[in-house]
Amino acid sequence: MAEAADFQGTTPSPARRWLVRTGALIAGAPLLAGLLQFSAAPQAQAAPTAAPTDATGTNTVSVSLDSLSPSAPTDGDTVTVSGTVTNRGKQTITDAHVGLRVGSAPLTTRSSIDSAAKRNGFDPFVDGAEVGGKYVEKFSKLVSGVAQPFTISVPVNKLDLGADGVYQLAVSLSGQTSAARYDQILGIQRTFLPWHPDEADTRTKTTYLWPLISSSHLTAETGPGERQTPTFLDDELAKEISAGGRLEQMLALGKDLDVTWVIDPDLLASVVAMTESYSVRSGSTTVPGRSQAVAKAWLAELETAVQGKEVVALPFADPDLASLAQNGKGVTGSLSRLKDATDVAADTVENILHVQPNTEFAWPANGAVDPSIIKVATSAGADKVIARSDSLQENRGLSYTPTAARPIGGGTTAVVADAQLSTAFQRDMTKAESSTLAVQRFLAQSLMTNLQTDKQRSIVIAPQRMPSASQARTMAQALTTLQGGTWSQFQDLSAAAEAKPDPNASTRIPSASAYPRSLRKQALPKSAFQQIHGTQSDLDRFKVILNRQSRVVTPFGRTMDREMSTSWRGHAADARAYRDGVQSYLDTLTSQVRLIEKSETKLSGRSATIPVTVQNNLVQGVDNLTLRLTSQLPKRLKIGDDDYYEQSIDISGGHSESVKFTTNAEANGKVDVVAQLYTKDGQKYGAPVVFTVSVTEITPTVMLVIAGGVLLLVLAGFRMYTQRKRAAARQAAEGASQDKSPAERTSPGEEANTEAAAVVHTDGVVHTDEGDSSAEPMADAPEHPSDPATDTASENTDRSGTGERVDR
Repeated sequence: MAEAADFQGTTPSPARRWLVRTGALIAGAPLLAGLLQFSAAPQAQAAPTAAPTDATGTNTVSVSLDSLSPSAPTDGDTVTVSGTVTNRGKQTITDAHVGLRVGSAPLTTRSSIDSAAKRNGFDPFVDGAEVGGKYVEKFSKLVSGVAQPFTISVPVNKLDLGADGVYQLAVSLSGQTSAARYDQILGIQRTFLPWHPDEADTRTKTTYLWPLISSSHLTAETGPGERQTPTFLDDELAKEISAGGRLEQMLALGKDLDVTWVIDPDLLASVVAMTESYSVRSGSTTVPGRSQAVAKAWLAELETAVQGKEVVALPFADPDLASLAQNGKGVTGSLSRLKDATDVAADTVENILHVQPNTEFAWPANGAVDPSIIKVATSAGADKVIARSDSLQENRGLSYTPTAARPIGGGTTAVVADAQLSTAFQRDMTKAESSTLAVQRFLAQSLMTNLQTDKQRSIVIAPQRMPSASQARTMAQALTTLQGGTWSQFQDLSAAAEAKPDPNASTRIPSASAYPRSLRKQALPKSAFQQIHGTQSDLDRFKVILNRQSRVVTPFGRTMDREMSTSWRGHAADARAYRDGVQSYLDTLTSQVRLIEKSETKLSGRSATIPVTVQNNLVQGVDNLTLRLTSQLPKRLKIGDDDYYEQSIDISGGHSESVKFTTNAEANGKVDVVAQLYTKDGQKYGAPVVFTVSVTEITPTVMLVIAGGVLLLVLAGFRMYTQRKRAAARQAAEGASQDKSPAERTSPGEEANTEAAAVVHTDGVVHTDEGDSSAEPMADAPEHPSDPATDTASENTDRSGTGERVDR
């Protein structure tokens, strides 16, 4: 790799090296004791009288280097080193002291820095002589297991630094044990001291990306009502932007640094959602969010921090480009979703931060690329891909690190970040020693890069996407020193991408087989993209029935972007649970528009209407729905004029509607009827409702019986009418005869008329009495048909004298 190229600068002459090494050999007892250690220590360990120890040699004492100031000294400075020493052996150490050692000559390559950082043991020819004198800290004894602090300050002119370069700086502890009563090196810790006191003739242009990215916290769920209260998975984002939190630290530190801000628009949208009413999941329920003030303060500070700075906006939710390329591009809709996430990014950042972001960059996970990743990364409109030098490696034997920009064909530029500088702060930085060593190693690599050649180059540093708070503080410490140093100058990412490419730099994209296996294992599986596609399909069917589609389409669309986020790498179970939750919530919403279950319906007669109820429990109204009823036995029961009948549905939010269908029965029996909702494009919506219709048809025989009974009633009524008319005529005749003489009252015809009396019963059968002519005449019949019926009866109980009773 070019990063391991040899240092081409000035080196000490052989005479000076011989003098330094000779001086180291005769400098005094402490170093002599260190030399004797290699021959004497084995004898001491082998002696039968020696007490057993947990650690021996240079591992006997743990030396922790907790601070070094200044990190990159110049003429006139005093180097101060602080830390602790801990006796890890069982024997008490006596006559101990801590001193500094500077390597006899500067390191010559970037790879030599890495080698020195890994080296163990003590080598007097490499580690150099102890500064000694008054620049040591003494301990009369070091008890086993007890840590002792130390601080040593040495003027830089006492360190015997020569030419510009990177020097090894070691902190060693010398002392004696009961098993070896001579001075020996019992512990040592190494770091690096960058030495470049004068302004460099050619400064390296350095771009440092400062990422504001978080994992997915916001769900598709919204509370009831018009305000659509957002719901968060947890309260972790509030912790991150609160005082001391990871994102609060990134913002507080980054605003004072010369960096290029790389922002995920989803983070901004999520924090904006926290500025008003929001809910947080807590077990099986939700609780109100309480961090509105914190969210508003963080956004206001960020808006101020980015003014006048370059802001690069990633696609919304930072989609995993490598996963898309390897497992998702064959799934329908995956690439179009990447395009949507890219399109919405610029507007989101601009609306919230009021700056115009750069959306030309794509950033695959860890900068690892292959041809398919490059193709996917540029498919959404980006023409610059942030790669890393451990992926797009040099293969032409360059003796220096080339500039970052590389044309890779098709109008695409690969911006290759330096791997060693980009990964300098990925370890645990919570311990002071880890942070100090990381800063010094980072500065050493940066200076060595500058010293490789007189050519000015543009170097890009792309750290981990989500640094911890301690990692962010360490990064800021290193950048503060670098930006105040003499060999580097800041440059925006866009300027680095436009820099003149080095014609000798490699532009060959590695093959798919070269993609790191560890990263491939972390990628989202194909099943994840298939599930996302399924959710999108369900959403498409659901949205067509809504009056206000944006209330559902927007939150679900952005949530499905989050399902493809790079932040899910290494969290497969959490990613799957998140996708399942999104699908479950969509299922819950779609089920709010449904058919009400219906029990068995009995149908008497040839035709009737059947009601079917559709319920809408959504806040908004629905339309573009059709309800279809289908008879499973159309020869027995027809619905409408065919085997099925359809009717459009339009229901307001929170209401139900009953739809009535006309049916025609052709035969008796039970028939299953299927009720199903359809969208306007003919797609089924929701589950069908099946109910049974029991048909009881009226037969012709029954109709004849009923008709006969009606006819008898009509005839009986006519007979009643005629009988009443005759009775009235008879009464009139009797009245007239009373005015005549007895001889005139009776005539043969009239007697005949009085001998028969008709009785009509309510059963419609007519009876006649042939009896006594002396029977009393029937009372006058009512004059109007609507009058109440009148009962007339003779006091004589003999049947022949019974009068006529008419019931109506």
